[in-house]
Amino acid sequence: MKYAAIIEYIQDKEKIAAVRPVHRQYLATLKEKGQLAASGPFTDDFGALIIYEASSQDEAEALLRADPFHAHGIFVRWTIRPWNTVIANRDLFPA
Repeated sequence: MKYAAIIEYIQDKEKIAAVRPVHRQYLATLKEKGQLAASGPFTDDFGALIIYEASSQDEAEALLRADPFHAHGIFVRWTIRPWNTVIANRDLFPA
């Protein structure tokens, strides 16, 4: 089952940039394990959307809490909701 996490970040862009490489490596590891469907930052610097593949909301939350961005205090608050893909346009969303 997919779980969408809408995450708000701190506003310290330098700290975010410093931790981003290990955060993205963590996400790449989740992708390799089949635990990440999609992720990316919002373009208004609010935070990010991460869509996890998990067996429960608790498992999705554990994946979020294991993220280096969480460990370094970049995630301020988040909401995790079960999410169902109904239509996907691969031409517009090739990643």
